[in-house]
Amino acid sequence: MNTKETKLRAFGRLLDILDELRVKCPWDRKQTNESLRTNTIEETYELCEAIIRDNTAEIRKELGDLLLHIIFYAKIADEKGQFDIADVCTSLCDKLIFRHPHVFGTVEASTPSEVEQNWEQIKLIEKGGNRTVLEGVPNSLPSITKAHRIQDKARNAGFDWEQREDVWAKVEEEIGELKQEITNMNAERMEDEFGDLLFSLINAARLYEIDPDNALERTNQKFISRFNYIERKAKELGKSLKDMTLAEMEVLWQTAKQEQS
Repeated sequence: MNTKETKLRAFGRLLDILDELRVKCPWDRKQTNESLRTNTIEETYELCEAIIRDNTAEIRKELGDLLLHIIFYAKIADEKGQFDIADVCTSLCDKLIFRHPHVFGTVEASTPSEVEQNWEQIKLIEKGGNRTVLEGVPNSLPSITKAHRIQDKARNAGFDWEQREDVWAKVEEEIGELKQEITNMNAERMEDEFGDLLFSLINAARLYEIDPDNALERTNQKFISRFNYIERKAKELGKSLKDMTLAEMEVLWQTAKQEQS
């Protein structure tokens, strides 16, 4: 692996390259925070996909793309006289030291759970920190991730099931309430109860240390793979999917499951 000195030289080289691009490249020169924002979101999702697939080469590539955006934002701020990448690093270092008193101070925390509880309390009291426990959950997060973060922060504040098995009674309760509203055909209430059911299932995932977004994405990929198998086999038989019966497609689906298991 690279030494610390090699890592610092590589980071310095990256900064030098961006400085030159910002001056000499018409595209890089015209970029602003606003023009980069949507690309940053896209790069973040591409990194997440590489992580889900456990593709080391792609993770390295996507980390580089995301790092470029980070230093690009800092470069733009530097040009405006607001801050630079050194300020970004310094503020992050200060925050990490402040939020890890069990490492850099005298606070005791021997488990990850204790660290997380301390972290939430520290964020509530630090200058410029969150005023409420849930304030730190960004509104722009995708709903599944947001629900998971809300529940996690509530847990750190002591609001959680005493026994994780108890969550299944809540899941069953929400299923019953959803079925009742489906019977009543109350569209608004059906949506409310479906949301409650999803929230309880995400809570169950958290309690059993399952990442619900990763779990759903894995299922998405399985479905895509199996459905593509059905479509491919249908073409080999000279049929379109619309010409096939549900029973015929189910046979191919089960075959796909067996071959891909």
